[in-house]
Amino acid sequence: MNVMSAPHSEAARILGSRIREHRLAIQVSQMDLADLASMHFTNLGKIERGEANPSLTTIVRIAVALDTDPGKLVAGIAGDDLPDRSHRVTAADLIRERQKGNS
Repeated sequence: MNVMSAPHSEAARILGSRIREHRLAIQVSQMDLADLASMHFTNLGKIERGEANPSLTTIVRIAVALDTDPGKLVAGIAGDDLPDRSHRVTAADLIRERQKGNS
């Protein structure tokens, strides 16, 4: 039985897809890219499938290995692409509430 896991989040899926596209465009295997990025190829596979949320360090290592700017890999990913949270507050919301309390 072949069961594919759902992406961790839309953000993880987008990032993984972009990494895979860059890797395929330069015709590098997952094994080689993982080696160049100093990581295990199974972890790279999870990232490409959107099943993992890599650290900033990992994103930068992958970008360097792909000879691209890390910003290109994460451009346009927004809060709406993150998993739903029961309580989502922005900095603007916090400031507004604090100002109400000081009035």
